[in-house]
Amino acid sequence: MNILILGATGRVGGYILNNVLQFDHDVTVLVRQPKKIVPHQRLTIITGNVLNKEDIAKALSGIEVVISALSTDGTNTLSVSMQLILEAMKKRMIKRIITVGTAGILQSQMDPSLLRYQSKESKRKSTWAAEEHHEVFRFLRESDLHWTIICPPYLSSGNFTGRYRIERNFLPQDGVAISIPDVADLVYKEVLSMNYLNSRIGIAY
Repeated sequence: MNILILGATGRVGGYILNNVLQFDHDVTVLVRQPKKIVPHQRLTIITGNVLNKEDIAKALSGIEVVISALSTDGTNTLSVSMQLILEAMKKRMIKRIITVGTAGILQSQMDPSLLRYQSKESKRKSTWAAEEHHEVFRFLRESDLHWTIICPPYLSSGNFTGRYRIERNFLPQDGVAISIPDVADLVYKEVLSMNYLNSRIGIAY
């Protein structure tokens, strides 16, 4: 399988990259700082920016699955880049995309008509990151792609356990944290299984 990973130099993206490279796949990354990526025989490193259409087009060449671990940076880079990525995927008839979002865009257990970040269920003072991820959710939902958004709560620096709970469109009851390696594990499982097409997945211990 040919896989493009976006956000590969980030906290979550780095684990996803290392995880995917353990298996028999060809991987491409699009990064602004290639020196942050350790070379690998099955890895193609493209220097570029997710806000540049030409760079995205180059990175998507021959790709079957896109994994986005792009994060928010206090600007609208995430939502703007996702529009460009989805547009480029459509042109190249690439259907499958898995993104890492935030538990804030899951439905609220207290009021299912709201998302968690819109309700009292969320304890975060700032909603900026959730609003950006909400935009991505809107774009994906309105597309004809086979999408999945994996939505973790607090990301801990714990180790891989492989023992976690998941729930479609909601955060598992009383879930408050998950380790980055376990998020990366679920991302890869969804690449292989496609069990949660056109859904958000809440993940927590």
